Amino acid sequence: MEILLRFILITVKVVALCIYPLQCVLAYLRPRSATRLPSIRDPLLTLSVRDLRNKLKARQLSSVDLVNAYIKRIEDVNPKLNAVVEDRFKTALQEARSIDKRIWEHAGHADELFKEFPLLGMPFTIKESCALAGMSFAVGSTVRSHIRADADGTVVARLRAAGAIPLLVSATPEYCYSVETDTLQNRRCCNPYDLERSAGGSSGGEGALNGAGASVFGVGSDIGGSIRIPSLNCGIFGHKPTGGVVSTTGHFPTSTDEDFKQYLQLGPMSRFATDLTELLELMVGENLDKLLPAVQLNRAKVYYAMGFEGLNGLMHQSVNADIKGVLRKGLDHLKSLGLPVKHARLPGMQNSLEIALSGIARLENMSYLMNKDGTLAKTLLEFLRSFLGLSKHTTNALIFELMRRANAFMPLQQVSKYREEALALTEKFTQLLGKDGVFIFPTMHMPASCPKWWTLLPLWGVDYTLIWNILGLPATHVPMGLNAKGLPIGFSVIAGPYQDRLCINVAMELERAFGGWQPPTPHNFNEQQHAQT
Repeated sequence: MEILLRFILITVKVVALCIYPLQCVLAYLRPRSATRLPSIRDPLLTLSVRDLRNKLKARQLSSVDLVNAYIKRIEDVNPKLNAVVEDRFKTALQEARSIDKRIWEHAGHADELFKEFPLLGMPFTIKESCALAGMSFAVGSTVRSHIRADADGTVVARLRAAGAIPLLVSATPEYCYSVETDTLQNRRCCNPYDLERSAGGSSGGEGALNGAGASVFGVGSDIGGSIRIPSLNCGIFGHKPTGGVVSTTGHFPTSTDEDFKQYLQLGPMSRFATDLTELLELMVGENLDKLLPAVQLNRAKVYYAMGFEGLNGLMHQSVNADIKGVLRKGLDHLKSLGLPVKHARLPGMQNSLEIALSGIARLENMSYLMNKDGTLAKTLLEFLRSFLGLSKHTTNALIFELMRRANAFMPLQQVSKYREEALALTEKFTQLLGKDGVFIFPTMHMPASCPKWWTLLPLWGVDYTLIWNILGLPATHVPMGLNAKGLPIGFSVIAGPYQDRLCINVAMELERAFGGWQPPTPHNFNEQQHAQT
């Protein structure tokens, strides 16, 4: 345990306790009526990939109509969300027309056509850090504002090869280095359930669009919770695959360090757990045989923890009561199915923050905000300048940069020590979970926070998610409804290496039992039907 790091953590906890009453007062005084998105008026926007494919295959729906429906929804909500960096709507419609013609030409062989192209005619959205040919590749940076992607990244190319139609690239914090999507270039991306709160990061644009019902599915990336935190904040499912199973080619930032390919993973974000497995398998590509066969749910074992425990837990901010409540509900349901449910105590987790942050700090040749040869002193000066609005970089990204240059505020020799602890902890979890076990754990200690300097509070709970990247284990965020404030709450399902399908199977059962995604505002299909008449 590192004294300086833990002192920072305790300080953050004390500050959080002190300002909590002020947060409550501000939340009470702020009018909720001003923070609502328009309701979903088209039933097409509530269908899963499977349902949409059946309609397209039966020619009950055209790709053009589907693409137009999502374009309309994006245009309705994005002025409030600020989730879109750059769209390609005109080109997407051209692609949809070509696909409709192809479907008609294969009218007698639709099954074969959709077997070869399972996402044929379906629009989707992509985090800006995942290269989409010809589109912005600035990744939230004013310094990179002129850069465009030369070619599709591997994952994007695989989805397009399956027939999917990209609509846009979505907002991400500068270099993906924050849990808050707020940049100098694009400004703040808002939460669809409360526009004054954070959409999360770094896949914040994808979280916001999917939560708002403005995307069939999204492509996110995750090196420390960047899929799961926005999924929690925005009420959707998000899966971080097993380390190394999905290609990171075409992603920025990048690194030549082999560990980077284990920590960073691209994965699916969707309102529907039932879509995750298919999307993951398409993203995995030639590594598909590495994923272990799905375990029958009635054979699964369930372990859990309500958060970090012991001294480590006392130093962290307490897990929100609403999150604990839905975690218990989920466990009770799994127990009602006859699954064994057991509380897991793992001594190796007492250094979770050190293991998590040292994993990022030791990465070599990972993209730097500033010059690679920049010093800690220069980074600190730039950090101070950012508070005065004098920097070309964001404060949150510079905090991450400071952490890396300061070796996560720990001696360099300790960084190597915590790598050994990470390997030992991976082995403990692998033995505990085996081929049929899952571990239920909070995705984060709190629902969506308010932006700006409040973001510093959830930032210091990042080891709730980052630890699973360092250990290389698959993790799926499961939405479990809304709290009394109308904010999404949920938790994560973690499994052993390459047991991604087991994570998703548990998520699917919880979706069936508790309803999964809940729209930010109630559907209003009558208005759409009236407009059509």
